[in-house]
Amino acid sequence: MINVIPKKGNLLIAEPSILGDFSFNRSVILLADHTEEGSIGFILNKPLEYTLNDLIPEVSAEFGVYNGGPVEQDNLYFIHTAPEIIPNSIEISEGIYWGGDFNTVINAINTTEITENDVRFFLGYSGWDADQLNDELSSNSWILSENIYKSSIIKKINTTFWKEKMLELGGEYSIWSNAPEDPSFN
Repeated sequence: MINVIPKKGNLLIAEPSILGDFSFNRSVILLADHTEEGSIGFILNKPLEYTLNDLIPEVSAEFGVYNGGPVEQDNLYFIHTAPEIIPNSIEISEGIYWGGDFNTVINAINTTEITENDVRFFLGYSGWDADQLNDELSSNSWILSENIYKSSIIKKINTTFWKEKMLELGGEYSIWSNAPEDPSFN
């Protein structure tokens, strides 16, 4: 289940010790790209108060929008499972794709060809320079995990995802699954 070397498609699960870090505390991130130049991912479990319709009024659906990370939060990104509908998509791994032709996505949503089970939208992304992610993994900021959900991870995205991952990891992590987000509330 756990890798030593990150690769795109892996999940990064925030260690419970990342306290006080608003962006990454209790985050589960899908690693969309990992190369020698750096890494890019999207936080899967931090919904925003916006819907897609709030950001793009010509969209008829009120799909949720998530905080993808602290980088470029004024840009909208998306992952999906519909490369046959969305041209120019980049495969992350095992049926999950990143980006593609945005106008096609909007049209496919408006015609209900694509549903909320097929696509997730993010404001911003999480990014790491060349060796930064490896350094953070070495300092135990993240737990690296295989994406056992494959393309169905889009349906799995929810606010309790981090807690579920802590319970799956078991041991000392199970204790953290029920701890308050702010330990001063304990």
